Amino acid sequence: MKIMDIPAFGPMFRFSDANVYYSLYLLADGQRLGRKKLAELVGVGEGSMRRILEKFRDWNFVSIKQTGISITKAGLNFLDQLPIRLIDVNLGDSVKGDFSQGVIVYGVSSKIVNGMQQRDAGIKAGAEGCTTLVIRDGKLMIPPDWNMDEQTPELAYKIRKDSGITPDDAIIVGSGSSKIVAIEAALNAAFELI
Repeated sequence: MKIMDIPAFGPMFRFSDANVYYSLYLLADGQRLGRKKLAELVGVGEGSMRRILEKFRDWNFVSIKQTGISITKAGLNFLDQLPIRLIDVNLGDSVKGDFSQGVIVYGVSSKIVNGMQQRDAGIKAGAEGCTTLVIRDGKLMIPPDWNMDEQTPELAYKIRKDSGITPDDAIIVGSGSSKIVAIEAALNAAFELI
């Protein structure tokens, strides 16, 4: 899925759909943010954030005033329609990097083969790793064959309980040297599935 199409002419975007989604996600809690602060939190330059916000305004996803940027009902509805949610998942020593971020992607488990495609998408985004979790035959698995229910039952139970994962869903955990790298990795891998 693509949120923003790359323009045929003019300068290339220096941001990804992960950055676009995360910008809207950060506004979804109702707080007003300035463009500079939002750019800093998302990990893009101010010029890129300006372009993202221009599109959001065109789509009526945000309201931009002198007091800051806030999300509109249309922006919230758009976020709700996307089959992804950021979630906290701690895989401990199973992931590389100092920071990790999970994303649950609804209805895509049948697209997961061995997790390598998601790992590659995460690494392409600058991450140190990207781990995929799915339920296969009732077992929480890291494809193709790591059975978390057998190997780490307490962690498997916690992940199931905290995430609400179903056999139709996948969890992608991006990891890297910073929180924003981990978020971007997980989201980029997620967007390749939807």
